[in-house]
Amino acid sequence: MWELFLIKIFMENISFVSFVTAAKYIGAGVAVSGVIGAGAGIGIIFAGYMLAYARNPYLQNALLRYLFLGFALTEAMGLLAIMMAFLILNS
Repeated sequence: MWELFLIKIFMENISFVSFVTAAKYIGAGVAVSGVIGAGAGIGIIFAGYMLAYARNPYLQNALLRYLFLGFALTEAMGLLAIMMAFLILNS
């Protein structure tokens, strides 16, 4: 009788662990979806740079500074999304 009780507790724990593991994978997948926004943002930044450069080529140096600043900040958001996914998986 006692052994059946221990087996029941063990089986409940296995299902709980598998549920937590599945939730971690789902959470990591949702966290990585932030990289989509970073990719779209980088595309918009470079498209805006090309449009501005085509309109006024004399401002190339000033525009290039803003381009790199926008690229770095947008890429940082994508890297933070990936970091959050790894933190979710390894917690």
